[in-house]
Amino acid sequence: MLPNPSRGSVTVPEFADRIFLRGSILTMADGDRVEAVAIGGGRILAAGTERDVLEMRGPGTVVTELGESALLPGFIDGHGHLAKVAANLGQANLAGPPVGGVTDIESLLSELRRFAAEREKQPGEWIVGRGYDNAFLKEGRHPTRTDLDQVSQDHPIYVGHVSGHLSAANSLALAIAGVSADTDDPPGGVIRRLAGSREPDGVLEEAAMGFFNAIIPQPDAAAEHAQLAEAQRIYASFGLTTAQEGAMFPAEQAMFENAARDGRLYLDVVGYAFWATARPMLADRRTGVYDRRFKLGGMKLMLDGSPQGKTAWLTRPYEVVPEGQPPDYCGYPAMPDEQALGLTETAFREGWQVIAHCNGDAAAEQYLRAIDAAAEAHPKLDRRPVMIHAQTVREDQLDRMVGLGILPSFFASHVFYWGDYHRDSVLGAERASRISPMRSAARRGMRFNLHNDAPVVPPDVMRLVWSAVERKTRSGQVLGGDQALTVMEALRAVTIDAAYAYFEEDQKGSIEVGKLADLIVLEADPTRVAPSELAGIRVRETLKEGTTIFGRG
Repeated sequence: MLPNPSRGSVTVPEFADRIFLRGSILTMADGDRVEAVAIGGGRILAAGTERDVLEMRGPGTVVTELGESALLPGFIDGHGHLAKVAANLGQANLAGPPVGGVTDIESLLSELRRFAAEREKQPGEWIVGRGYDNAFLKEGRHPTRTDLDQVSQDHPIYVGHVSGHLSAANSLALAIAGVSADTDDPPGGVIRRLAGSREPDGVLEEAAMGFFNAIIPQPDAAAEHAQLAEAQRIYASFGLTTAQEGAMFPAEQAMFENAARDGRLYLDVVGYAFWATARPMLADRRTGVYDRRFKLGGMKLMLDGSPQGKTAWLTRPYEVVPEGQPPDYCGYPAMPDEQALGLTETAFREGWQVIAHCNGDAAAEQYLRAIDAAAEAHPKLDRRPVMIHAQTVREDQLDRMVGLGILPSFFASHVFYWGDYHRDSVLGAERASRISPMRSAARRGMRFNLHNDAPVVPPDVMRLVWSAVERKTRSGQVLGGDQALTVMEALRAVTIDAAYAYFEEDQKGSIEVGKLADLIVLEADPTRVAPSELAGIRVRETLKEGTTIFGRG
């Protein structure tokens, strides 16, 4: 019997279900390569020489010759939002190239009109979109209520920024939400106002988006099921076998639990309850253990905002401060110190893993202090706290993270998508060259993972690997080349080291006997192509516990 504390024991079959050989097989176990791999009963049965592995060949064994392809462990989502990816499938795509086609305010409005007409929206029905990026709109600004009113004054309209940290609403939507000149900014959020007035201009930052949480209609059960199925297919098409919902709310938890109960999850999904609702979501429930491919990971803290949205909390001012802000504007915290300290201590006391969104170095500092205090109160516990994004974490902070056992999860794709903007507008050249300081972490021997934060950007893992290795911006310039990773380091960060952050390194992340047969077949070996070709390597097949969940003809 093979031990599997999270899934029970399994019987080792006499013969393999499938054998892979005669290609590149990267085990991600200390950099080893093997000639062949056998799988059966959802597990890896053998990994070694072709001769030895073929001893497990039986009458029903399927033998796959890899040729120019490469076999790797399934990719593991370091951080992302599977539920939001699913939900966005029912919304207008307002992203710019290369994800969508919106390039200016007019094309954004046109896409909203097209979306509403295609779905035959009736007066009073909501029009919801997501993914606009003011950094790359021709006008260089957010859409306002006045802009959105041009689409319709009979439909409430709500559109989300690509970062997920800002949004904009039209006049009717603001009225329904009760947001007016008499509405004060909520703690940790900002209602942007018309110049010289308290009247909202339609743009909402951070916690101010909460006015809309309960009023935007949710999809019915059939639509929800279809969207979750398609979201899983998208993840599997990029080689992901484990996904995360990194800011889970009660309705999303119910969606995953229902899908698990009905057998509709074919990826493993790890959900982290958003801090504001974590206690009722996690109380009297076991965390860290899968139940039919869904497990509660712990609690998610949100300590600041978005660097490209200029709401991240920095210790030094933004290179170009947002309009209406003072020259020393550094962004702002999402919660006061005492709240961050209290929530982190609660997580340690309750046995919940805690992950925290920290883009700015001031937010990272707040998290470091909170973890330090919680670890002192609850010593000798393996909590593996994760710092999500860690975009601007400093060298001295990395030193302290080592001592506290905090794992960075780097949003390496930022270098491509927003690197030019960070250099020119957000951080300036010096700080921008150190976004996602992966080499600094590697030099310290830290275990870290990489993520795309889908749906902020698509869950394209090979583009993520390319970005970590090449560190090229949209304009083709290298940004902080001294922080780049090797190909093998980047692959480890989306396999075995990502598994470590979930306490799953004994079950996933490498091709070793006894581990789950979560595998991917890539059309080329990433270590044997030019770095510039990494982003173009496609996934040919994705297997979850030995079963093909995605295949490309």
